[in-house]
Amino acid sequence: MTDHTQRFAGRVESYVKYRPSYPRAVLDLLADECDLTRASVVADVGSGTGLLSTLFLQDGNHVFGVEPNSEMRAAAEELLRDHPRLTSVAGTAEDTTLPDDSVDFVVAGQAFHWFDVERARAEFRRILKPGSWVIMIWNARRRDATPFLIAYERLLRKHGTDYKQVEHGRTAAMVDQFFGSDVYETETFSNAQALDLEGLKGRLLSSSYVPARGEVGSETMLREAEKIFNQHQTDNTVTIEYDTKAYYGRVERGGRLPQPL
Repeated sequence: MTDHTQRFAGRVESYVKYRPSYPRAVLDLLADECDLTRASVVADVGSGTGLLSTLFLQDGNHVFGVEPNSEMRAAAEELLRDHPRLTSVAGTAEDTTLPDDSVDFVVAGQAFHWFDVERARAEFRRILKPGSWVIMIWNARRRDATPFLIAYERLLRKHGTDYKQVEHGRTAAMVDQFFGSDVYETETFSNAQALDLEGLKGRLLSSSYVPARGEVGSETMLREAEKIFNQHQTDNTVTIEYDTKAYYGRVERGGRLPQPL
């Protein structure tokens, strides 16, 4: 699929139910290192169903949830309808539609790898107040930490439609390209997700690089997932372990633009 904004169409229900959240330690890091306060205004770009937005909303921040996919944006609006500090925006990383110098933080959770790096950098510089911060966050699944995770990785490589093309192996290079000559820091946190059988199937189907339910190969994939679950479950659950990786830095208006990869 060449239009990345539509990759998760039809998968929103699984995404809402079965994608992992982010550890609260991310907020503590930003408070300590980047002067995040409750008064900070946050643009969550590629906000999806609102997983990362929720973290900042619970902390008291005003959040602009910028999301191009109408299904995901509607899901976030419904889930977060009791949060008056959320402003839902139909926009992209390259064209957020937000005013100049309007936000203190731009954050992206599990989304930056879909952006046009150079155009997103220019847009973020435009909407950020001088001296403000960009934070990119991923829940990176540990692929070989346990026998279950090894089997799950094998399943994805066997049945993934374009898994090898969209896996996050280029993340570090893209972050380098984005920040260019500007300094950025990294931090890693442990995260985990315990799933029953339906949860494992739902987590699998929430991924854009496997056949959706009803597509060719989906039922075979789900049967194999059930076998893996039965082989590795303890007390009817399996655990997906993650390294939550945060990259954060300032994007100075005078910094050089990054060079293409």
